[in-house]
Formats: sequence, structure tokens, C-alpha cells
Amino acid sequence: MTIDSIDTVTVLGAGSMGHGITEVVALAGYDVTMRDIEEDIVQDGYDDIEWSLNKLSEKSLIDQDPDDVLDRVSTMVDLESAVEGADMVIEAAPEQMDLKKDIFGDLDEMADEDALLASNTSSLSITEIASATDRPESVVGLHFFNPPVQMDLVEVIYGAETSDDTAEEAYEFIESIDKTPIYVRKDVQGFVVNTVLGPFGGEAAWMVSEGAATIKEADASMAQRGYPMGPFELGDMTGIDIGYHVRKEAGMPIPPIVQEKVDAEDLGQKTGKGYYDYEDGDGAEYEPTDATDDFDWLRIESVIVNRAAELIENDVATADAIDTGLRLGAGFPEGPCRRADKTGLDTIVEKLEELHEEYGDDHGEGRYEPSDYLVDLVEDGHTGRDSGKGFFEYDSDDGLGDYHTINYDLHDDGLLEIELDRPAQLNSLSPDLMGAIVDLLDSVDDEEVRAVTFEGAGDRAFCAGADITAFSNSDPAKDSEPTEVFSAVAEYPRPTLAKIDGYCLGGGLELALACDLRVATESSSFGFPEIDLGLLPGGGGTQRTIRNLSDARAKELVFRGEHISADRAQNWGLINRSASGEEYEETVDEFVDDLVTGPPIALRKAKRVMNKGADENLDAGLEMESQAFGLLLTTDDMMEGVAAFSADRDPEFEGE
Repeated sequence: MTIDSIDTVTVLGAGSMGHGITEVVALAGYDVTMRDIEEDIVQDGYDDIEWSLNKLSEKSLIDQDPDDVLDRVSTMVDLESAVEGADMVIEAAPEQMDLKKDIFGDLDEMADEDALLASNTSSLSITEIASATDRPESVVGLHFFNPPVQMDLVEVIYGAETSDDTAEEAYEFIESIDKTPIYVRKDVQGFVVNTVLGPFGGEAAWMVSEGAATIKEADASMAQRGYPMGPFELGDMTGIDIGYHVRKEAGMPIPPIVQEKVDAEDLGQKTGKGYYDYEDGDGAEYEPTDATDDFDWLRIESVIVNRAAELIENDVATADAIDTGLRLGAGFPEGPCRRADKTGLDTIVEKLEELHEEYGDDHGEGRYEPSDYLVDLVEDGHTGRDSGKGFFEYDSDDGLGDYHTINYDLHDDGLLEIELDRPAQLNSLSPDLMGAIVDLLDSVDDEEVRAVTFEGAGDRAFCAGADITAFSNSDPAKDSEPTEVFSAVAEYPRPTLAKIDGYCLGGGLELALACDLRVATESSSFGFPEIDLGLLPGGGGTQRTIRNLSDARAKELVFRGEHISADRAQNWGLINRSASGEEYEETVDEFVDDLVTGPPIALRKAKRVMNKGADENLDAGLEMESQAFGLLLTTDDMMEGVAAFSADRDPEFEGE
């Protein structure tokens, strides 16, 4: 069975996960049957899908008619009828092992013999679930994250007997519904994301229980490290009892502060009170100023890294899969393995050894003992980025770096495509991402490049601005200088094009303005929200905007902080084209084709003369133009252009 053979999907469960998965699958073009045990439950799930699709459509986040998507969704109560003829069945029932085994026992009898059987469990053993069938090789875990419509990650989990064909088919299916899959190759408790995420809250709880920090200090300090929220705020949001039961089932000691909250039934937001008070207080109220320099963030991150290393050591997942999982599934600013390589694996091992000497197994057997994988890397001198190798390799034959916040592809025709790859953060600009762009443009051989395009990963944003959390430790003296990435893009000697689909805000708009050309989907939006933060665009936005627009329109864009549509952006002259549907791709292709087939020397000279001449008086600009024109008269490309014109054929420029 291959992905091409999956046409119809059945989702068992119409709750928050069930109807969310159904919506995602239907949006991808599949026919889906959603089944639950009562008609009212199924109808509620269907109504939730309808509401969600209409909201997505209103916000221009989908380009399909909600009614067309709903036409692909059918509902049933009878299990046998629901799974009859289904190529794939995804179970999304409550997290009770007996219930899931009952369902899979029924599926073994009712589902087609070639059907792929998947469980959306977030914590239960795939191996045990599959034991309820006589075809465990066809059972796989598909752990969607909540809410499925918004969360990009799906863990693809092997049971003990899951076949490679089954797992690969499931992986390809997840890609086909526009989600990002990672393999979990062994059926370990917590899978990948929850295993590695556990110490984020657990270690902080031990530190506060020991009096080494307050809750606010811990939350503020970790938020300052770039995490989307502190460990205690996260615990309140997900439910303190959830983490408590996970630790208890795993036989791990419970930090006293966690036990105290569970005993008092103060379980977080759902009970009105947890680590913070949401009824009579202001909730998770902490500020960056609550962070302290002596907070031991390295203790938390070292244990996180150790969990990741153990997964790699035991062939559960790769470092790349772990980093992808934690970025997309937990909102980490960067993967723990990448961050560890920057910190230094020797520093991580040293910290773990200190903790092991101090605590032994008090907080869980083997908790602080450095994994053999980590120790071996350090002993081999592979301590991270500075040594050229750690979890990842950083030296490459072509001189280009190993980037994790951008993707790039240099095609044979000379097109260099650069994709901002932080979709969960709307491709916001972090120091790592901006540094990667600068390094790539500095390292790539200009002679092999004809043109460069920039675009954002995912379907929501080109780039929604700067990642504020990543700049929490900024140096005002340093950050008052023009940001290097915008200069690198603006001054790159080849034509650059911003392919904009979705939000293009703040630093994202500054990046687009640093490009020579801009083409956008008509659903895109543009703006400088910095003024609402008491700031101004600091990456050239004020200057490039006022050079592209009239004074009044440039100041309106900066002063008011409002979003404008793509059509208005085109009318104002902020972008070159606004296009819809297939017209967008066709327009981009036309622009790119002209750039990569055009005369390289002439394009480079034209870009330089226009950029530099704009800063000079007219006479100086005309002189620069004249000199460039005279030089181009001596090139082989000019002769080729004349010959092609005379012969009524397309020129073939070689850049000579």
C-alpha cells in the first residue's frame, strides 16, 4: 500500500482532537468520515468544524470555500459502517488503554485488511494498543498536537511490530496533509516531545521546591531565554495534574511544590488557581525584570539535553527530529540539540556531573547521569559548534553553513531560493535566522547565482516581524546600528525577490523592502506595528519606505501601525504585484525567469547604479549610469543581446 492508495479516511472521535484531525484531513482534499458513539457528540464536532472553517475563511487563512471542505466530511455513529472501505482509520478516543484496545479489537474485525490503523494517543503504548489486533504490523501512532488545525507537528510512532512500510506510509500521509512529521522509532513513554519537554517543568519545580528560585524568577528567566512562556505558566495552562500523573505512572519522584498543588486541587487555569491565581489575582504576571542573573537556567537545559541524547543513543529519534519536534510541538525558540551545540557539550556534561554528585538519584534514577552518547561526543572532541561538530556537523566542503532556521537551494539555472523556516513562529526573525541569511549570502559563490528569492515556510506568513523574546538580552548600543541582515540583502550583487504569502510585518516588511522586487498574494497584509510597542522600524524600514512611497503614505504606514492589504500596498508602490491563486505563481515565475535568464553583468550594474545613485544628486547619478553603460558596451553579453535581437531569438547570456 502506498500514499497514492489512500483516498478515504475515518476518524474515530468527534471531540477536540477528533474533529480537529477531521478538519485538517478534509482541508487536504481527502474524503473523511467522523464517527463517535452518540449522534449529539458527532453533530457537535461537525458544528465545531463548520465554525472553524468559517473563521479561517474570514481571516483569509484558507483559500477554499468552507462548504466545499464540509462536503468532504460525513458523520456516522455505527462503527462498522464508518470504517467500511476506509483506506486509513485514525482513532482519537479518550486516553484510556482499555477503551483503545477495545476499539482496535473491533477494527481488526471490521476494517479492510489493507487499511492503515493509527492511534492519536499522546502517551499510551502503541505496542499494547496494537496487541488487540492480529495485524500489529499495520498499527502506528500518529500523535497530533492540540489544536490540530494550528499545530504543525505530528509524531509518527513505531510500535514493537510496526512495519517500515506502515510507518513510511503514515509519514507520507502526514506530509500530504501539510503537517510536519517526525519519526519516533521506538515505543518509549512520552515519545519524543514530552520526553524532552519534561525537565523544562520538572527541573524548575525541584529548584523552586529547594528554595533556589521563586516561581516568578523561574518563569521570567526562562522566558528571557526565548521560550514562549515559563515552566510554571505552562504547567498552569496544560494542567498541573497532567504532569503529575505522567511522573507518577513513570515511577518518578514528585517535586514537593507539584504535590502541594495537586493535594490542594489547585491545578491551574482550569480550576482558577495553580501556581498563579486566575480568579482573584492577575494570573501569570511576571516581567523580564523578574529574571535574575543567578538563576541556574543551565541546570534545566542540561537535563533537557540529556533526555534528548538518551533518545538518540537508544535509536528512538535523530537530533534533527528532536529539534523539529521541540520547535514545532513545544514552541522552543530553537531545538535543544542546536542550542546545546552553541552552549558547548562539554559545558553540559560538566553541569550534569555536578548535579549527579550533589543529588545522586534523589530526583529520579539516572536523572543527572550524563548519557554515554554525550560523554562519547565530548571525549572525541565533538563539543559543538566551536569544534565543528556536536549533535550536528558545522563544517561543509562548499563552505556553506548547516542552517536550521532557513532552507536554501541553488538551482542549476542560478536561482538561489531561501526559505525562512520558523513556521510555528510565523517565520519571525531571530538572531540565528538573520545570521544564517548573512552567512549564506557571504558564503555562496556569487558567480553561480543569477537571482535570489526569499519566502516564508508554511501558509500563514512571509515573516511576521522580529522574535521579541529572542532579543530580550539585547545591547542598546549594538542594536542601535543598522541590522546586518537587511544590508546584506540590499547590497547583494544579484537581483532579489521577496515572495510574500501572508503576514509581512515589522522586520519582515523590512526584509522585503531590502529586496529589489516584491510579489504578494492578494490575501497578504503589510505593516509596521513597532509604533504600538513604543518603537520605530529599526532595520531600515523608515528610510526604505520613504524612498518607495510618498512622504505622506510612508509616514501613515509607520505612524499608525496599521496593516494594509496587498492591493493597497500595490497601489501605494510598496510592492510590485498583488495576485491571486494561480496568478501568483505565474507572476512569480515570470519575474524569476526574467531575472535568471537576463544578462548578469547588466543586472548587477543596474542594481548598483540605481541603489547608489538614489543617494546622490542627479548629476552624480547620471555620471554613474554613463560609466556603467560604457562598460557594458564591451561585454560579450551585449554582443549576444544584439545578435539575438537581429536573429529574432532569445539571448543566452553567460555573464561575460
